[in-house]
Amino acid sequence: MQKTRVFTGAGVAVVTPFKDNALDYESLGRIIDWQIENKTDAIIVAGTTGEGSTLTDEEHKEIIRFSVEHVAGRVPVVAGTGSNDTDYAISLSKYACEVGADALLLVSPYYNKATPAGLIKNFSAIEAATDKPIILYNVPSRTGCNITLPVYKELAKHDRIVAVKEASGNISQIAEIAAECGDSLDIYSGNDDHIVPVLSLGGIGVISVLSNIMPRETHDIVELWHTGRVKESAIIQLKLMDIINALFCEVNPIPVKAAMAEMGWCSNEIRLPLTEIEPEHKEKLLKAMKRHGLVD
Repeated sequence: MQKTRVFTGAGVAVVTPFKDNALDYESLGRIIDWQIENKTDAIIVAGTTGEGSTLTDEEHKEIIRFSVEHVAGRVPVVAGTGSNDTDYAISLSKYACEVGADALLLVSPYYNKATPAGLIKNFSAIEAATDKPIILYNVPSRTGCNITLPVYKELAKHDRIVAVKEASGNISQIAEIAAECGDSLDIYSGNDDHIVPVLSLGGIGVISVLSNIMPRETHDIVELWHTGRVKESAIIQLKLMDIINALFCEVNPIPVKAAMAEMGWCSNEIRLPLTEIEPEHKEKLLKAMKRHGLVD
């Protein structure tokens, strides 16, 4: 059975704009429109970059509903609905399916640090309770839990577990996933500095932080690769390494939220326990943004 492909290219892990600590729908709508106009291939909401972990239950649902309605089928909408509580992840995932999200992004359970058996049961339970394609999200630096190759191989047997966002930073692990599961799991880079390396191992795109501020360029890295212009793709990847590094000079999404504010897309409000970017890091970020013509 041929599995569903959610998207090919560069999907943006979009920030969640706040205004006076409330959701700023006007800014989010403008951001989504600008992203689509600049060739972003998918909108990913309420993930790590979207501060999903500090959204209230109602806000989390509203972000998904609003994004689906505003995108209106122009590109796929992927809803971040993973949790360290499987029952809660099922509830949120069901809601995302009901309001029309095209796919679910499921982070591995954080803090609990599930065993391999627990990971398999967690993701299998969510798949059984929903009806949309699932992208697994492996980011052990934040969850304390790595999705290992045997777990991937077992989960790849499920029809609606179709892809993985690999943010482990472990190229050897990604190569093993491609070798063992490449026919049954699409691979997206979860790190902007690894787009070209992951594509070279058979990946089909990226779920990107960089796309928030440079959507066209991030899209072009992937499109050039897939159209055989590999050297041009790599040139862009290398040219953007300074701004990529600046976007991770503090924990994501602190720098990208600051960058979006400097570009006038939203306020620089970020929720505790995250705090606004430190002055010395902001200076580094602004210098990189100026080099790329993003601010004056």
